[in-house]
Amino acid sequence: MSSSQKLRQLLAKPEIIVIPGVYDCLSAKLAENIGFDVIATSGFGIAASTLGLPDYGFLSVTETLYSIGRIAQAVNVPLIADLDTGYGNALNVMRTIKDAVQLGVAGVLLEDQEWPKKCGHFEGKRVIPTEEHAGKIRAAVEARGDSGLVIIARTDARAPLGLEAAIARGRSYIAAGADILFVEAPQSVEELTAIRAAFPDIPLVANIVEGGKTPSLSATELQNLGFKIVFFPLTGLLAVTQTLTNCLTHLKQQGTTANFHDLVSFQDFQALVGVPQFLKTEKKFTIENDE
Repeated sequence: MSSSQKLRQLLAKPEIIVIPGVYDCLSAKLAENIGFDVIATSGFGIAASTLGLPDYGFLSVTETLYSIGRIAQAVNVPLIADLDTGYGNALNVMRTIKDAVQLGVAGVLLEDQEWPKKCGHFEGKRVIPTEEHAGKIRAAVEARGDSGLVIIARTDARAPLGLEAAIARGRSYIAAGADILFVEAPQSVEELTAIRAAFPDIPLVANIVEGGKTPSLSATELQNLGFKIVFFPLTGLLAVTQTLTNCLTHLKQQGTTANFHDLVSFQDFQALVGVPQFLKTEKKFTIENDE
């Protein structure tokens, strides 16, 4: 069964899907080992971890696809890829989608911001015309062929144009063939409720960024509001940043990590990245020296 088929099976179940954001192979493997059924790349996280830069459109399509491909190979659970704006016009979107399918991605996000885009919870976002992004969605649908790739249409119109405009755009994107709708950064429970009321039969995404514009509701609360997917795109990145800051501060101040307890054991880390299995395989193909 392909990763896209696995994702579609999960979407057919009644429960909300809780999806953590990952930004490299290690965070992806941790999420898989903990038991998440689906993971998603965070453009914010990849930009920060690979470039040390904010989510301001600095990542190129090549850098993004390289990271996505490595993550997809590292896990066996479906991966949803944040593909920003598709990196150009409808023709560029088609190329990007075909590459994503070849990499084994299960689903993609395509947003309607102007390029260079910004994190959905930053100020100063601007969006392209509705018809232009609807065209990109149609191009993505054509480019995925019979792969079953799940296409999530995201609109960032709430901030610059208001909720009603975002909902109107959502209708156009669903009509263009998107499987799921993602209205980014609604600012209250009332707005989340209005989005659900406008799309009673469409799978909807909620995006919870700690400290962002959308209320930090639980998965249960969002399911009760009628949402199908909830992303926690930056949770892992923020947690790792805090833990690493604490660790390095401890080391700088004390010159030792002997009393720092928030470390996974060396043995457990080896197990996570598969050292025992690789040692076994290596031994299988190693000629013993009888001398």
